[in-house]
Amino acid sequence: MKLHHIGIVVKSIQESLGELKNYLDFETTSAIMPVGSQKVNICLLKIGDPFLELIEPSSQDSAISEFAKSGGGIHHLCFEVKNIESELEEFARKGATILVNPVKGFDERRIAFLDLNTKNTKCGLVELLEIIN
Repeated sequence: MKLHHIGIVVKSIQESLGELKNYLDFETTSAIMPVGSQKVNICLLKIGDPFLELIEPSSQDSAISEFAKSGGGIHHLCFEVKNIESELEEFARKGATILVNPVKGFDERRIAFLDLNTKNTKCGLVELLEIIN
């Protein structure tokens, strides 16, 4: 398991890119990509390892719409895994709650979301991203 990206919810990817470019030098910036299963658009920013992922809602009923309206911020940590099903089973065995079972994410890769149910750590939301063989 390897940390792939830190997801940050924003109102507008374009506006956020403009702001961040004042402070950060990106090695690369991906195109804005739709993730239909989550009703969001994303953009991956390469500064080093891991990536930063900017996430904007693509519709009013996106799960992140209210968070974006309230100003957004750090949303989740994403880890690359070899076998998404076995990792989900292991997290669930340890007490995590599966929020989104594996679905198609970006780059045709499968993703899943879970809540670690942590009491002392505010970022308990984790995304698993399956490695393409």
